Amino acid sequence: MIGAPLGSRATLLQFSSAFCTPCRATRTLLENIVSSMNDVAHVEIDAESELELVRYLNILSTPTTLILDSKGHEVGRAVGAPKRQQVINALSVIRE
Repeated sequence: MIGAPLGSRATLLQFSSAFCTPCRATRTLLENIVSSMNDVAHVEIDAESELELVRYLNILSTPTTLILDSKGHEVGRAVGAPKRQQVINALSVIRE
């Protein structure tokens, strides 16, 4: 579905668009968070080139980050640029 492997515990699936400044800040934040977590993946999707997936998942704006468990089920969602602690808290409740 997303064209990349899922993390063994969680995946941060970020929907972005080319001229979105908050998307760049979100990418940097999420890459920084997952750099110290070998069981969490960050996957960024260009919303404009994946319109069918955007509609299916009801993505209404960018950035939107879905928090997926190890099976790819959505367990959380951040609309707009998330805060570091918000992401850490969401990941802390997901077990392998």
